[in-house]
Amino acid sequence: MPTTQALASRIALISVSSTMKVAADADRLRREGNDVVDFGAGEPDFPTPENVKNAAIDAIHKNFTKYTNTAGTEELKQAICDGHTKDYGTAYNTKECIVTVGGKHGIFGLTQALVEPGDEVIIPVPYWVTYKDVVNFAGGKCVFVETDEQKGFALQAAMVERAITPKTKMIILNSPSNPSGAIFERKEMEKIVAIAKDKGIWVMTDECYHRFLYEGEPHSLAAIPGVKDTVVVAGSLSKTYAMTGWRIGFVLAPAAVVSGIAKLQSHSTSNPTSISQKAALEALRGPQESVGEMLAVYKKRRDYVIGRLRAMKGVTAQMPQGAFYAYPNVSAAYTGGITNSLQFSEKLLAEEFVAVVPGEAFGTNEHIRISYATSDKELQRGLDRLERFIAARV
Repeated sequence: MPTTQALASRIALISVSSTMKVAADADRLRREGNDVVDFGAGEPDFPTPENVKNAAIDAIHKNFTKYTNTAGTEELKQAICDGHTKDYGTAYNTKECIVTVGGKHGIFGLTQALVEPGDEVIIPVPYWVTYKDVVNFAGGKCVFVETDEQKGFALQAAMVERAITPKTKMIILNSPSNPSGAIFERKEMEKIVAIAKDKGIWVMTDECYHRFLYEGEPHSLAAIPGVKDTVVVAGSLSKTYAMTGWRIGFVLAPAAVVSGIAKLQSHSTSNPTSISQKAALEALRGPQESVGEMLAVYKKRRDYVIGRLRAMKGVTAQMPQGAFYAYPNVSAAYTGGITNSLQFSEKLLAEEFVAVVPGEAFGTNEHIRISYATSDKELQRGLDRLERFIAARV
């Protein structure tokens, strides 16, 4: 009989998503009757807008339930290109766009299409959990660049330039950042793109949280003139329109890259769900007020959460400039058998029934990630428990 020893060796190159594991652990405890406060999930607590839901219902009634083109419908791809042009001033056409089964799927496709075994990929720390695993799965080598926590996890072009070698194939940039909420300075990002273009290195810009900025206007690295052969975009509707379960993301890239991803997609997922594509079309072309409304609520929650964290003895917390996460340094509470963020998170869940994601999932061991995409009541309850847990150890 086949056993796990027969698994392909490439499966050992990746791990289970830490954020998904936290969600599963919290759900298990909840089903066992425990009162769990979940700060782990990286998804809006708002419902999908009514007009978007109605578009999906209408698609079902009109029997739009068959296969579509592997890369997505022409209408949705045009809406994605048009939306990116409107928001950032870019000029993509539908041959340079592919609709994916969520933003994560787009990042996976880009990495598989561009990274060869032995290629190096530069990733700023802290990083979103999936970057490391998709690079490893492609046979690439992750080269991590530490950011400056005392300056709000700032990244400078000089830091990246020092990490470049003849084997560097790609640089991954995520601003606003998951998990830190940091926004990298525009001039530094433009310097990085210029360096990458000069050396023939790809830059992947993960724009999942681009619409959730607390100050300033969103911008895209893809809008820099003359960088279409350097910058590739991974985007998602999941956070912007509270559509995490609908699984619609996209990639904007040179036509040859999109064609390669489509080839892979044709043998893996086929097309994204037809019904979800109709919903996504309405999200992009319909009213946009819900985005601003969510952002206003997130800002109030951010201010409350950071204020509470900074009042806790031994805790330091940088102010997130975007997204909906806090990334506090809780290492002062590593006592009584706790030596790392994983043990801290496990004990917090076991003793106080508060779910957070350990910083080790994002490349640091002094932090935890707290999602404040949850109700004010849950934030208060969870932070009260966290404060009690830390106070007993500091």
